Amino acid sequence: MLAKVKTAAVVGLEGHLVDVEVDISSGLPAMTIVGLPDAAVQEARERVRAAIRNSGFSFPMKRIVVNLAPADLKKAGPSYDLPMAVGILLSSEQVSADGSRGIFLGELSLDGSLRHTRGILPMVALAKEEKIDTIIVPEIDAREAAMIEGARIIPVASLAQLVGYLQGEITIPEYKADEAELTLDQPVTPITDLAEIKGQEHVKRALEVAAAGGHNVIMNGPPGSGKTLLARALPSILPPMTGEEALEVTKIYSVSGLLPPDTPMIRQRPFRAPHYTISHAGLVGGGHWPRPGEISLSHRGVLFLDELPEFGHSLLEVLRQPLEDKVVTISRAQGSVTFPASFMLVGAMNPCPCGYYGDPFRKCICSPGLVSRYQRRISGPFIDRVDIFIEVPHIDYEKLTDDRLGEPSATVQSRIIAARSLQLERFQGTRLTCNADMTPAEIRRFCQVEEAAQGLLKAAMKQLYLSARAFHRVLKLARTIADLENSVIIKVHHVAEAIQYRPRRTEI
Repeated sequence: MLAKVKTAAVVGLEGHLVDVEVDISSGLPAMTIVGLPDAAVQEARERVRAAIRNSGFSFPMKRIVVNLAPADLKKAGPSYDLPMAVGILLSSEQVSADGSRGIFLGELSLDGSLRHTRGILPMVALAKEEKIDTIIVPEIDAREAAMIEGARIIPVASLAQLVGYLQGEITIPEYKADEAELTLDQPVTPITDLAEIKGQEHVKRALEVAAAGGHNVIMNGPPGSGKTLLARALPSILPPMTGEEALEVTKIYSVSGLLPPDTPMIRQRPFRAPHYTISHAGLVGGGHWPRPGEISLSHRGVLFLDELPEFGHSLLEVLRQPLEDKVVTISRAQGSVTFPASFMLVGAMNPCPCGYYGDPFRKCICSPGLVSRYQRRISGPFIDRVDIFIEVPHIDYEKLTDDRLGEPSATVQSRIIAARSLQLERFQGTRLTCNADMTPAEIRRFCQVEEAAQGLLKAAMKQLYLSARAFHRVLKLARTIADLENSVIIKVHHVAEAIQYRPRRTEI
């Protein structure tokens, strides 16, 4: 007898419907799985066999063929266990039910219980789009699945419980998410507050400008000056994520298997800080079955690269395309997968290998050639894509021992939210969300500069040898500074501050 059950596959971040066709015929006992399965899917034969037996059913000692259609779509992961088991029970007539109206998602344990399965969110979103009546998910994943509004979620703890539900012997209530789980209004306690950071007021100002417009930042200074602490405080001043952004980020973490069981929706902007020994696939994403890398895990958040020159040259250069296009494409022989990568890049570096070149308090022990080679590890084209380059000097004793607290993150965040609101209103009807996303066409339209400021821009172009890309980045930065002051026109002091943030190499 032939049985058909629906499930879903995840390719990149998108779900695809998969029909699990099970045919049981006479012949030598064997179970064959076809349809481009990976090793985890092939191993489902043993998991399904043990789960069926330990759930009180008999595993057919016949020839079993399982087809995962469409056959040209890659099938990866253990989420096909449950639909295979249901298909075998239906085909062997141990269960009499209509399995075509629902979709089955989940990994089986040997005792028949359902385990956590990653990628539930995009698969449930697909089922909702396809208007599938019932979505069967593991009980542990019900909160995550319920983030898709309007989806009918049936949480199941075991295969035996599911069979009882399909045959009408028991009733499993539909899972409904609490309003508190769906709302983004809950306060998020920042890990690091700007008020706790002593001194470095000009760096805090630079981070405020960066957060207001979504600009990239590189901080340069000696060891112990507070670069890492300042970077970790940046998420505390970023505006809260919208519902659409939170769903995008949650989907990435769901596919990567990094979504905490007690956190169905990620509300805080991501902060990722990979070590400089990270591999190419770890940073950008990849693998035989492509998975998101750190730049996609920092989508809508912050990617912090500490000790920036220590990252490999190829790693830094591969960031150039995501910084411009806000997506990263991973190509394999089987096809290409595109992951979102709209993040703020924050880099921290020392001026030389010992860290004290140009420091007034400690002598540098590096030779001029060594300093030059160290600084040239970061290429000109990469630096050209950075909007803000800020020096972080040594902190004085008086500032460290001052009992007064600085401006709290909540106060700075309120100004940034106001500036972002102006930008969203300005970019209404376009795909843009912040000033950093503007192209030359939008810059020409939205960056009106007063006459005196145009003269300053012309002088800067000649004296600093700014490229066309750098010129546009100065204008975008000046537009953000003007937004923080609620100014429609870009004025001289806005342009002057933006020019001060331009990256420059130290003369050796």
